[in-house]
Amino acid sequence: MLNANSALAGLFYERGKLDNVPIIDFHAHMGALTGGYLPAADYHAMVAAMDAAGVALLLGVSHPALYMPMVGEQLNIEAARACPGRIYAYHGVLSRNFETDDVIKRVESHPDVYVGLKFHSDTHRVAIDDERHAPILAYADIRRLLVLCHTWGGSPYNGASNLKRVAARYPGITFICGHAFHGRWREGIEMAKDYPNLYMELTAVADDRGVIELLCEGLGSERVLFGVDLPWFSYHYGIGAVLSADISEQDRLNILSKNGLRLLAREGCPASARVAALVI
Repeated sequence: MLNANSALAGLFYERGKLDNVPIIDFHAHMGALTGGYLPAADYHAMVAAMDAAGVALLLGVSHPALYMPMVGEQLNIEAARACPGRIYAYHGVLSRNFETDDVIKRVESHPDVYVGLKFHSDTHRVAIDDERHAPILAYADIRRLLVLCHTWGGSPYNGASNLKRVAARYPGITFICGHAFHGRWREGIEMAKDYPNLYMELTAVADDRGVIELLCEGLGSERVLFGVDLPWFSYHYGIGAVLSADISEQDRLNILSKNGLRLLAREGCPASARVAALVI
């Protein structure tokens, strides 16, 4: 349903994109998924989807990088370098089988590619606050990297209590709570109020009506980031959900663009030069 209270919504529904709003996607996955069909998994198809919806750049980690680092990290590098200024990568951390020095070496060796790290603790069944992660998180803290975590409500590996501990211990990291503690929205909000380095990310959030409004009211739109898990979900659906939510126009701009531009403009981030040219 068209949101008659939003000029941005009107423009988007008329044109299919917001030409003057550079949208930043914080949660994507490049490459094919074994046993599944994802028609826009190729990074060229992903850029085409970005162009169609007005997404300026995305931050992602390849599917294989979550399971097979030597294969998956090469795909991260290939995608970022084939699409400069459009795709940047998180380095996947395989919690049960990784060497901190190896991860650091790959991140440092590709300063044009990596914006941070990605943890999928439920998959590896090692909590984000487990001491095995301490050395790599200490490195990320010093470098002030982004760290995307697959958070899900009630998880013993990346639930609100786990993120609370690492947010307090590593204030230099910007922790992106992928899926915003899905289903435990209020628990995540209440915990995050005390930790300004925690941001909520919207993948799969819009499946439930009213949650975007809840996040903006409880935590503030300045702490909410856009993402859709491309190629799993549609940009037009995700953007439309933000534009249709009962929030202010400023909230919409914060979520879709301004928060991301601010985070990526930080000194040392490989996307800083790119976002400096994206002004709204």
